[in-house]
Amino acid sequence: MPTRATTVSANYSMKMLITGGCGFIGCNAARYFLTRGYEVTLYDNLSRPLTGLNLEWLRAIGGVELIQGDVQDSPLVEATLRAGRFDVVLHLAGQVAVTTSVADPRLDFESNALGTFVVLEAVRKHSPGSAFLYASTNKVYGTLKGVHHGEEPTRYGFVGHPDGISEAQPLDFHSPYGCSKGCADQYVIDYARIYGLRTVSLRQSCIYGTRQFGVEDQGWLAWFIIAHLLGKEVTIYGTGKQVRDVLYVDDLLRCYEAVIQNIDQVKGQALNIGGGLANSISLVEFLGMLDQITGRPVRRVHADWRPGDQPVYISDIRKARELIGWEPATGVAQGVSQLHAWVGANLSCFEH
Repeated sequence: MPTRATTVSANYSMKMLITGGCGFIGCNAARYFLTRGYEVTLYDNLSRPLTGLNLEWLRAIGGVELIQGDVQDSPLVEATLRAGRFDVVLHLAGQVAVTTSVADPRLDFESNALGTFVVLEAVRKHSPGSAFLYASTNKVYGTLKGVHHGEEPTRYGFVGHPDGISEAQPLDFHSPYGCSKGCADQYVIDYARIYGLRTVSLRQSCIYGTRQFGVEDQGWLAWFIIAHLLGKEVTIYGTGKQVRDVLYVDDLLRCYEAVIQNIDQVKGQALNIGGGLANSISLVEFLGMLDQITGRPVRRVHADWRPGDQPVYISDIRKARELIGWEPATGVAQGVSQLHAWVGANLSCFEH
């Protein structure tokens, strides 16, 4: 069973810094931990479109502070960590799309690899007792060399991996995005070994949910819903039988909380965090679900496979279950229904 953290005094508020705090996951995390009595500071450069709307939403809730800056700005990051005395640093900031990394690999490297290094160094120098959670990605496993898949009528599936891909799978950084995130992933793990920091790398898979302003190359479930409700076509790259395990954002936030409570149990390790086999879905299966929810077919066109696209990826989440007592609670149908309702209620945000 996981070893639970020592209970803190009722008079002490845990302090959390969230880099990328105005993004999709960041703003949801801020709201979640605010409701649990944390003092939350956001660090964000507000460069991503529509992040300002998330900031307005958080300010309406109240209780958050924003430091506007880039994680590559070492003096500002160090000043923030020096002054903050944070119990938790949740590092979400970075470049998030494979296609963008291919078009501009330097931007991708500086945002993900260098930015993470800067934050890690600031924690090492000024806040070495902080729990440091890094939002890594399943892309560190690349094209899954040596893993075979079969083809079914609506999806691809693994052969010989009934529980999905575990943390024992060899790393294979494919695409500039895979390289930059993988580099950061390994720095996070090594800073626990070399410097004794309380760091953990969470290899996340297809997070979705409310306040996700998805676009074609990132946040595909949200993008398909947005495009369909706006009457736009969606592009299916490859056969459409590609499978991913998807995880509703509220389940991810419960995972973060469990990691914080068990940080000394998991420090220096990587955990695969996704929906697992029970929450896996292919593109065509998702489009069929969306057809049923809306009562009209999704307009779709087909194009060639994109570089580095995995035919199937499903996270083996047994290690997280064992070490922190966590597993997803939101099924795909429930999560997609909630996201669809939120997009429909906020459709005007996407019309420009």
